[in-house]
Parts: sequence; C-alpha cells; structure tokens
Amino acid sequence: MNSKFAGILVLFVAMSFTLTAQTKTSGYKIANKVSLPGEGGWDYLAVDETNGRLFVSHGNVVNVVDLKTKTLCGTIEDTKGVHGITFADDLNKGYISDGRDSTVTVFDLMTMNKMGKIKVTGANPDCIMYDKFSQCVFTFNGRSSNATVIDAKTHKVKATIPLDGKPEFAQTDGKGNVYVNIEDKSKISVINAITCKVEKNWPLAPGEEPSGLALDNVNHRLFAVCSNKLMMVMNAENGKIVAQLPIGDRCDGVAFDPGKKRAYSSNGEGTMTVVQQVSKDEYKVLENFPTQKSARTIAVDKKTGNLYLSTAEFEAQDPSSKQRPAVKPNSFTILEIQCLK
Repeated sequence: MNSKFAGILVLFVAMSFTLTAQTKTSGYKIANKVSLPGEGGWDYLAVDETNGRLFVSHGNVVNVVDLKTKTLCGTIEDTKGVHGITFADDLNKGYISDGRDSTVTVFDLMTMNKMGKIKVTGANPDCIMYDKFSQCVFTFNGRSSNATVIDAKTHKVKATIPLDGKPEFAQTDGKGNVYVNIEDKSKISVINAITCKVEKNWPLAPGEEPSGLALDNVNHRLFAVCSNKLMMVMNAENGKIVAQLPIGDRCDGVAFDPGKKRAYSSNGEGTMTVVQQVSKDEYKVLENFPTQKSARTIAVDKKTGNLYLSTAEFEAQDPSSKQRPAVKPNSFTILEIQCLK
C-alpha cells in the first residue's frame, strides 16, 4: 500500500468514526422540567405510584407534584430538615423523616393532611422506610448511628437498633430482611425486621462510603453507589460482590427499574449513569446521560419507567469557601427523564 492511499484510508476511517459518533443518539431525554417555589436544599424524593404523585423533600417542607399535570398539588409543611418520604399503601399513610427536630411526620396518603409527629430514639433521622412484612417504619438516624422501629398502626416506638456506623439508604425485600448502607464503614448491614436485630454485616470493598441503595427483588441483587465512583452489585442472599461498574462523581442516589432491568445512578456532577442487567451477575454501562449539576438524588416510577431528579441553581461563591453555596430562590426544579427505546 502506498503512503498516499494509506493516508486517504486513514482519513476515511476517521471521518466515518466522527459521523457515527455525531449521529449516535441517547436512549433518554429530559421530557419535562417542573419548577417548584421556595428556597433551601433537598434530599430524597419518592413516587407514590398508587396515586400518581411525586413527593419531594425541599427545605422544611415536602412538595407534592401531580405526575399527570406536572403541577404542584400539595405541600406538607413543618418538616424541619426533611430527608425522606415513605408510604404504607396498605394503611393509607405516609411518613417523613424530619432530621432537624428528630421526628417523623405522619400524614394521610390520600388527603395529605398531617396526622401527627413521632419522636425518634436517635438524632437526625435520614433515610426512612416502610416494611410491609412487619408493618413497621424504620428511620435510620445519621448522628446517633442507630435505627428507630415504629409500629405503623399504633405510632409507638417498638425498638431501637444499634448500628456499627453512620447509616445511609435502606431497602426491604418484603420477607423480613432490611438492608442498610453503613457509610463510614463501607458495608451493608442486614436487619431482621421481626426481631429488630442486626444479623449480618457484609463489606462493600472496593466500594467506599456508600450512599444510595437499590434492590432487584427478583434476582436478589443490591446496588450500592459509592463515593469513589463505583456501583457495587451484591448478592442479597450471601453478601458476595458479583459486579462493579464505573459511575459519575458525587453520586447520592440509585434506582432500579425491574421492567427494563436497569439501575440508575444520579451523579451530582450532572450525569445519570445507566446500567443494564444482562444476567443476574452480569451488567454493563449503557451511557452517562447529561442531567444538570447537583442532580444527585433520584426516584423511578416503576409503572411508567420515568425517572425524577431534584436539582437547583446556586449563588456565586468564593472558591476558597468550605461552606455549601446558597440555593438561588425559586430555582428548584424536578427533571423528568423518559426512556426513548
């Protein structure tokens, strides 16, 4: 092959590669942006699939969005330092963890009217989860390294569970097992929902400082997203790590869609990592979909497959400051992401 022909061939291949890269489309799109009034930060959001509503932590309130009209349909106030929301569909109740005053707000799931507050047996309840198997609400208290177990029928505290470190997100398999990330120890603790005892502790190495946790309850696989940009996939029956996937930076949440068999990591850098399940022990990254900077928490509507992420814009700040920048008033937004294929 002469040098002139070789040069033309290289140029053709390069042009073909560029054209392919330019015409490749994402499997997702931002279908809607729902602006919500008010100031302050945020944490978790949760989809009430029964009633078609999205509950969003925001400052000291919970905003409720009608998923059909994409409009604000309610606000639950006086939830100081709100972190998370969970639902007991069988009891028509919802529960909110109020971190700043270490309480749980109970509300009627249909009317959204408050039914009262419950004092937890720890400091700064963060993740909150309803377990239908035991009909108990679990709060995971970040500053006291324990969990409070509340009887969902009577609203009485049933037990306090000591934990070996700072708890983050949790999941239940609906059969008596509750799984919780222990952030500062980089492991998952398994709680017996009936005895309210920690029965197992499973390391997440090489994952470090796990935050979000999701569960594939068909294949019994846990998805823990970690601060060192890894998604760790763990066998929920024996604690074995079966896969690890690269994700974006500053992740705080993960969701699993059982219909598409996909796990989604919401990364504060402004991306959403899409992980496809090939088999129960094989996974691959499909893409890192661009979202918006600070969109770090996520929820999935398992009926539609749509994803929801909270985000906002921030005030300018001195780069040397160690404080979090202030959120711009009335810039808080929910991104609705749809799958195109």
